[in-house]
Amino acid sequence: MEKHELVIIGAGPAGMSAAIYGRRAGLDVLVLERGVAGGQINNTDEIENYPGVSHATGSELGEMLKNHALKFETEIRRVDDSKVEIRGDKKIVITKKGKETIEIEAEAIIVATGAHFKRLGCEGEAELIGQGVSFCATCDGAFFEGYDVAVVGGGNTAVEEGNYLTKFASKVYIIHRRDEFRADRSAIAQALANPKIEPIYNTVVEKIEGNGMVENLVIKNVRTGEVSNLPVAGVFMFVGQEPDDECVRGLVKAEKGGWIITNDHMETSVEGIFAAGDVRSKYLRQVITAASDGAVAAMAASSYINEQLHLRSTLLEPDEVMAFFYSSIDEAQVKLSNAVESVAKSKGVKVTMIDGYRNARMTEKLGLSDKLPAIAEIRKGVVEKVTTLKNEADIDGALA
Repeated sequence: MEKHELVIIGAGPAGMSAAIYGRRAGLDVLVLERGVAGGQINNTDEIENYPGVSHATGSELGEMLKNHALKFETEIRRVDDSKVEIRGDKKIVITKKGKETIEIEAEAIIVATGAHFKRLGCEGEAELIGQGVSFCATCDGAFFEGYDVAVVGGGNTAVEEGNYLTKFASKVYIIHRRDEFRADRSAIAQALANPKIEPIYNTVVEKIEGNGMVENLVIKNVRTGEVSNLPVAGVFMFVGQEPDDECVRGLVKAEKGGWIITNDHMETSVEGIFAAGDVRSKYLRQVITAASDGAVAAMAASSYINEQLHLRSTLLEPDEVMAFFYSSIDEAQVKLSNAVESVAKSKGVKVTMIDGYRNARMTEKLGLSDKLPAIAEIRKGVVEKVTTLKNEADIDGALA
């Protein structure tokens, strides 16, 4: 079976950032991507809010990210699909390309698969994405200075982003299929008090028209059936967003909608699996936050990998090991660990100190989770004897 230290699923800003940091940390990195490097940013015509890049198209920034990762000899592999499985204590990534299936064992995995905006599916939408059809007001709002634009949706994102767009646009129409918005009352009140915003209720977009750029929306009143034209230079879709979490769906903890839950180290609920970028449950989904997530995830993964390799070499591979397992969040156990080190040194006995809190999976694997603090005698990876220590008086006997 093919093996890599770090497998990154997704080659968007989060994945490329993780690859750069992972390679610079000396890891063997493999990036799997089913689309084009850069991810969703390839759908953005212009980017002006990524620090250090005053202006670039989305595809240009995606290419820069890819070339930066390739500079550090990162392996980027195109696949059709990826799926993560846990087999015992092994993490396996199953990839498919055409009819070929390859299984890859990884020490750590970073899920950087991103998210996608739901589309209306109306005529002209797909053809004009990046040419007036946008899914990000923060990214593209400034390009519509002085123009009329439309927002489609009625939730918090649609109403709040509509209000944001009034900083640039001369007029913002918010089109919603129902007779009232579904956003929070405060957001609705703020939007309706803005003279630049005009709500259009009970209405759907039937068609987006334009020669190279958006010029007009064909809209329909769902109650009367009346069809009319709405001339605008841009239309922002906020009818929902979904995470691309298929590769770990049901494996890691996620909130409603599938957004993956992580801590500040980008660790998921499964040890050794990290998540970065738009697939995470987070406040802001932008290129800069995705890149930041990727850097954090890579460094956390590097620390995890080094720790796991160290644990294997010190606990599982030697013929005989004596180790003291304790919890670093228990003050009494920390004090006891210092006493164990002192007695072991005076007796000339080698004892490996293992923080059972930080290394919970290894402690659980050895069946010691409910026995801390304890001295374990391990032979060729198998625990032969366990002595639970109640106080310092028990140390001499355990090390005899």
